[in-house]
Amino acid sequence: MQRLVRYFFQGLLILLPFVLTVYLVYLIFTVLNETLFSAIGSLLRILVPSLAAGWIADLAGGLLTLSVIIITGMFASFYFGQFFLSLFDKALNRVPLVRLLYNSLTDLFNALIGDNKRLNQPVAVSLMNGELQLLGFITRDDMAEFGLPGKVAVYLPQSYNFAGNLILVDKDKIQLLDAPASKVTTFIVSGGITGKN
Repeated sequence: MQRLVRYFFQGLLILLPFVLTVYLVYLIFTVLNETLFSAIGSLLRILVPSLAAGWIADLAGGLLTLSVIIITGMFASFYFGQFFLSLFDKALNRVPLVRLLYNSLTDLFNALIGDNKRLNQPVAVSLMNGELQLLGFITRDDMAEFGLPGKVAVYLPQSYNFAGNLILVDKDKIQLLDAPASKVTTFIVSGGITGKN
């Protein structure tokens, strides 16, 4: 009986991460399908009446969406595209609430996946006379523009969560880590158990 229980938990440990990953990917695709893909699929059905409703139209909408994203990326790589994107940026920055949302989301995505990733400098922050250390990433190495010279901004992601805290700390309270940012991120998000033997 003990062996059966051990096999059960061993199977659970193997299957749960896989099943949850597949489920999250499915959930993301379902949300995209119900919003963006099906909307574009509906538009395609109007333009091409012979296209039947259902998964084929949604698949066509998904492929068209991916194509538009890739073409937009190509367009933005050229000077002409950058000029139009800067005009678009300026137009959105004139509307108060839209400006706040747009700039926050743009900065977030650029920090995570853009060419100028900002979460790439992992640090250990010493608190309480060095008795406590927190792992995070420097997001701004000079806070003088806020009247806080000698301070740095450090983002502290939370474990098992898509949230975090921003703290301001003296420069001498941080220690640069000699580890890839991706490894530190995985370590923090997993609560420190990833890679443990």
